Amino acid sequence: MKYNLSYKLYGERAVLIEWPQEISENILKDVLSFKLKIEKFNLKQILEVKQSYCSLLVIYDFCVENLKPEISTIKKIYDKKSEAEELSFRQWVVPVCYDDVLGLDLEELSEQKKMSKSEIIQLHSESIYTTYFIGFLPGFLYLGGLNERLNTPRKSTPRLQVEKGAVAIGGNQTGIYPMASPGGWNIIGNTPVSLFDIDKKLPCFVKPGDKIKFKPVSLEEYNGIKALVEAGLYQVESKEVYG
Repeated sequence: MKYNLSYKLYGERAVLIEWPQEISENILKDVLSFKLKIEKFNLKQILEVKQSYCSLLVIYDFCVENLKPEISTIKKIYDKKSEAEELSFRQWVVPVCYDDVLGLDLEELSEQKKMSKSEIIQLHSESIYTTYFIGFLPGFLYLGGLNERLNTPRKSTPRLQVEKGAVAIGGNQTGIYPMASPGGWNIIGNTPVSLFDIDKKLPCFVKPGDKIKFKPVSLEEYNGIKALVEAGLYQVESKEVYG
């Protein structure tokens, strides 16, 4: 499926390409396919292509004074035969402990939603989420596919510090804080898995398009996995899936 994209200058050295503004797996696949085609085209003057939910930012190594030729070039790339068949992803199983000591907002959500904490945990852990993009913090996954019953606005007063590994809900998304930071999402659990490690060749093992399945674990299991992670002995379960 081809979309009617908009192209506009973004600063002095970049062109912003935009899709319809909605969270959609079809749009995500088109965004990722277009990004792959631009990167394969290997234009020397393009320094980087950055991706979000429904946009690409093409960054050049020069000031774009004449927009038309640059747009013409990237439009031709977009119109090339789709390489969607080359897109492949992984589905990762991420252990999460929803115990009260880690799920700081579970009780409040239970009261708001008029659901038991067990029901919230079941709804959250039974879905398979899509990683739309990574941002806000290095390794912070923006995950779509949250059950509508769990949609919850961000907190009116953000916490000054959210713990590393906190699993949280913000609006119609869920995500994982890869490091301690301020944050306004509703915390329902914590994973001992490290989402970002600057010392690794691939600091974040998840990429846009990958799937995430949360696996509930007890506090005892959480502590055991955490010890293995710290010892460098824990391997996150995964399998290949195709887009």
